[in-house]
Amino acid sequence: MAQPKSRREFLSDTFSVVGSFAVGGALSTFGERTALGEAARQSTPLVPVRDEATGLPLLKLPEGFRYVSYGWTGDEMADGQATPGAHDGMGVIGKRGNRLLLTRNHELSKPGPAFNFKNGAPFDRSAMGGCTQLEFDTRRGQWLTSFGAISGTVRNCAGGVTPWASWLTCEETDYGPENGNELSHYEKNHGWVFEVPSDGTATAKPIKEMGRFVHEAVAIDRKTGYVYLTEDQGSAGFYRFRPTHPGKLAEGGVLEIAEVIGQPDLRGGFADGSSFPVRWHRIANPALESTSPDMKVETVFEQGQKLGGSAFSRLEGCWYGNDLIYFDATDGGAAKAGQIWQFDPQQQTVTLLYESRDKRILNMPDNLCVSPQGGLILCEDNDYAGEDPLPQRMLTLSKDGRLNNFAENNVVLNGEHNGITGSYVDKEWAGSTFSPDGKWLFANIQTPGITFAITGPWEDILF
Repeated sequence: MAQPKSRREFLSDTFSVVGSFAVGGALSTFGERTALGEAARQSTPLVPVRDEATGLPLLKLPEGFRYVSYGWTGDEMADGQATPGAHDGMGVIGKRGNRLLLTRNHELSKPGPAFNFKNGAPFDRSAMGGCTQLEFDTRRGQWLTSFGAISGTVRNCAGGVTPWASWLTCEETDYGPENGNELSHYEKNHGWVFEVPSDGTATAKPIKEMGRFVHEAVAIDRKTGYVYLTEDQGSAGFYRFRPTHPGKLAEGGVLEIAEVIGQPDLRGGFADGSSFPVRWHRIANPALESTSPDMKVETVFEQGQKLGGSAFSRLEGCWYGNDLIYFDATDGGAAKAGQIWQFDPQQQTVTLLYESRDKRILNMPDNLCVSPQGGLILCEDNDYAGEDPLPQRMLTLSKDGRLNNFAENNVVLNGEHNGITGSYVDKEWAGSTFSPDGKWLFANIQTPGITFAITGPWEDILF
């Protein structure tokens, strides 16, 4: 087992820790339990817990855990603006003493006026998406402030932290003025990755060589500086960006798509533990530039598939930890309930860690992160397709392959905060990320738009 890392290393690794996610041995027994229909375990019962900010029982958590909410949609930020809605991906990108800086995405889609951010101008004045930044004091357990960080973007879904103290925010769309519908009202083309530094110097300039497509999340291999990217479409690619100068993504690089050798289509079911070799193919036109207005431009995935790139089903969360890249296919697998994949950059293999055979066990994982114990936190984004909606959950997938319920959405409001009313228990979790010391888990409920800081006896929770 590796030696424990310093706090600085823990922070730069996006809070991955010693050891590696246990694939060998555990997967066979995990598959047997899944085949028998075993539901996610409950190490301790989930109980309604009152929010320390509002007094409302917004979450169900294991006994002994507590939380404080912040940054609700409509709350006034320090820069005088209202907090945007549709809270999504999030990461901790800075630390000074007990103060942490988090960057949070806002997955807003419709055209409208862009909000403002410090020292910069919106990318597109007609786009309402973007990012906000929040500060949290881990010693006092208090939220301190929030403000705009980048704006004029569309459907900022997920993204990822970098080792050099910034956040990469991804647009989950490829719309622009050329599209013949209401989303054609944008002034500029969308479908990009943008960088949001921790020092307030965001430029809202897209990194075009990272591709124009329906982006979801990114993760950076700390050994090579390569960026791995997911795509949220029914036929989706798994990509990597090899920067010309690692750590300086805006200076360009090469975008490539993964070919899972012998498996052109991974959208169906596989046995847990299935592992395949991978090779990569360069995308010739990642920015979808056209030399003629009459010429049809192939999408990034179409270009990649012609070269041998493999198809996944709706790739979403992507996170670096344990020297590996973890990502999920939210509706992949035979039951269309989700798959958790692992890419090993050293071995150049992709392995199926877990496929949900029953939506009652795990229903469409979306955002994910590596826990301080080396396991995974999974955020559900269910689609019940006419069934009675159930509360959405955050679950843990432990190093020995055990799935546990950790948190349940319990948001039912009667106008107590910003006049918001209704039941939101079926709305998705997003943005899970840990503090460097592993004591606080930050997460969002996308609708009505709330951010939480959660803490408790983590040693009692199986990771």
